[in-house]
Amino acid sequence: MRAVRIHRPQTAGAASAVVAVLLAAVGAAPAAADSVELPAVRTSLGSDEPCATASTQRVETEPWALTSLGARRALTLSEGAGATVAVVDTGVSEKASGLSGRVTALGDAGSDCVGHGTFAAGLIAAAPDGDRAAGPAGLAPRARILAVRGTDERGDVTAQRLADAIRQAADEGAEVIYVGRALADGKAVLSAAVAYAGKKDALVVAPLAPDALAKDRSGQVAKPEPWYWPAAAPGVLAVTDFGPDGKRPENAPVVSGADLAAPGDGVVGIGPAGEGHYIGSGASLAAAHVAGAAAQVRARYPELSAAEVSRRLTEAAYPAAPPRLDPYAALTTVLPETSGTMPSPEAAVVPQAASVEPRNRALVVAAGSAGLVALVVAAALVVPRGRARGWRAGEN
Repeated sequence: MRAVRIHRPQTAGAASAVVAVLLAAVGAAPAAADSVELPAVRTSLGSDEPCATASTQRVETEPWALTSLGARRALTLSEGAGATVAVVDTGVSEKASGLSGRVTALGDAGSDCVGHGTFAAGLIAAAPDGDRAAGPAGLAPRARILAVRGTDERGDVTAQRLADAIRQAADEGAEVIYVGRALADGKAVLSAAVAYAGKKDALVVAPLAPDALAKDRSGQVAKPEPWYWPAAAPGVLAVTDFGPDGKRPENAPVVSGADLAAPGDGVVGIGPAGEGHYIGSGASLAAAHVAGAAAQVRARYPELSAAEVSRRLTEAAYPAAPPRLDPYAALTTVLPETSGTMPSPEAAVVPQAASVEPRNRALVVAAGSAGLVALVVAAALVVPRGRARGWRAGEN
């Protein structure tokens, strides 16, 4: 198996630590193991930091996240063609590998200094890179991306700016709205924006909590809030993350109330330019996977409402606490009419017991036929002998 050495930021803006993460599934990689170092995707940059540049490193095997989700199997049913996913984040680079020709940007959202929005868009909809089909790709590689800047150029965000971006995305007809941030404030304005999107039949998908918690003035990592916005707003599909071992990272914020869990730790994806790859961790990346699956469902079942798509994703998910995203099941499961009950396969139709009347008639006909045959045989033997004796009684 092929391991990849990654840089994973411990907190926003902090120095990265090098961690080894297993990316390939058992048997999916060559016997000879090698590793590369991938730059970490950031959620924001300091005022004096340079913009993200093209990575010089690549991963040539299928990332563990795609293997875990059964992405290849789901892609045989839907590639998201016809669906539009809005990415409300740091922008989406129109030069990004795998997204060429499928990005529509509002205002200046077609550039991405930070790289987070482009990375998330890649998890949603990046097409496989030519002959390197085993590398990183999105769950809905034929979906269109609507880039809406929800932060400033450096990734700083306010609740009002995020809310305005959600409304813009809904006005532009996005069927799925991915929001890359989780804020501790802004309940009223963000809940109103989500409700507005719901009236436009757009499904909002957002991380349950921030990817990492900032430090307070004393240098200690701040305690997580009981809820974050817009994930806590009614109608939002709130997503948490897990890693290759099926567990959440030890330093990840612990917040309850997730609707779904998806791969989010040690996730590999595209950068804002070039053909190299980045790596990242956090609930925001798990939410991107769910947004990609939502695009698949909306493309396969265009008659479903946003609420029905959300229900399909959650009720067809792998049973766990919280349920784990299963794109193939979301595309194939027959859901019960009543929400909240367990999905089940279609009931088998058992034929009724055969009537005994045809059988009785057949027996009567058979018995009659046998009697007729016996009479014919008897006549064939008796008539000639009777004629020969002149129909006289035989002598004793």
